[in-house]
Amino acid sequence: MKFRNVALLSLLCHNNGSCLTSAYSILPSQQQSITNKQSTSTTTTLVSSTTKDDVDELNLPAELRKITDAFAMVGDDSIRHKQLLYMANQIPAITNDQMSSDNKVPGCLSTVYIDGSARYCSDKSDYVIDYVGDSDGLLTKGLVALLIRGLSGSTAEEIDAIDPAFIKKAQIGQSLTPGRNNGFLNMLAVMKKKAYKITEKEKEANNNNNDGEDDSNNNNTSTAGPMYTAIIEKLQLLQPTKLVLIDNGKDDKNFDLQIVAAAFEDLSSLEKREQLINMFLGEVIPQIENFTISSAKTPEEDAN
Repeated sequence: MKFRNVALLSLLCHNNGSCLTSAYSILPSQQQSITNKQSTSTTTTLVSSTTKDDVDELNLPAELRKITDAFAMVGDDSIRHKQLLYMANQIPAITNDQMSSDNKVPGCLSTVYIDGSARYCSDKSDYVIDYVGDSDGLLTKGLVALLIRGLSGSTAEEIDAIDPAFIKKAQIGQSLTPGRNNGFLNMLAVMKKKAYKITEKEKEANNNNNDGEDDSNNNNTSTAGPMYTAIIEKLQLLQPTKLVLIDNGKDDKNFDLQIVAAAFEDLSSLEKREQLINMFLGEVIPQIENFTISSAKTPEEDAN
């Protein structure tokens, strides 16, 4: 039966064979526990009865499906429980500002906060969401981590299409109390709702930024030139909270940039921030005549 352990771990590896150091990687101690249980019991199985068609009907993003498949293959509730606790320790802490009433998930036994940001993904030709979150309950925090890992990088439409029944396919729901199960469903519902709000807010902010400083500069992204569009798209990787790009000559060759992003917090000088921006723009810079960075600030600097 040891080959089943290999099958489980292969779900948690990249295509090139290198294992993920991800929030849901199976710990060596857990792998040994699985092996021990298999050797002492003929009734324990690691293969879920979930079929490919069953999972397909749940409309899961690739990452969430990977997690669901991995959890479903574990035949021991205690190992799934330990895995959630391990995942809880992998997600980064959120800021005090993000622990607001707007980000608090209702109907949970523990206190849960979930926030997110949107960035444009050229591969999907749409905005995708990156979530953050936290909880004062360790097991609940593990559930938050699972959702953050599984949903981040998906569009609002992809997130909204997810069938909550995946928690049963992953065999997680059966080990949760009714209160925690309801809390998990509430978390998913909040993340679906937030996905649309965050996306619309980001689209509106970008449209407003692209308007320029006066009415003479009023243009939307559909009329922007290829260089303008390329700059906007590449700078989304910095996850800016404010981005104003002005096409000074309306010729798609001369630009002025004002940007606010938390990515600048460890860079004290404007020169270093400009170097970071130019690094992200890469091959775009040689294709334009003039690119001026009027300001590159952190959110704290911009607020003062």
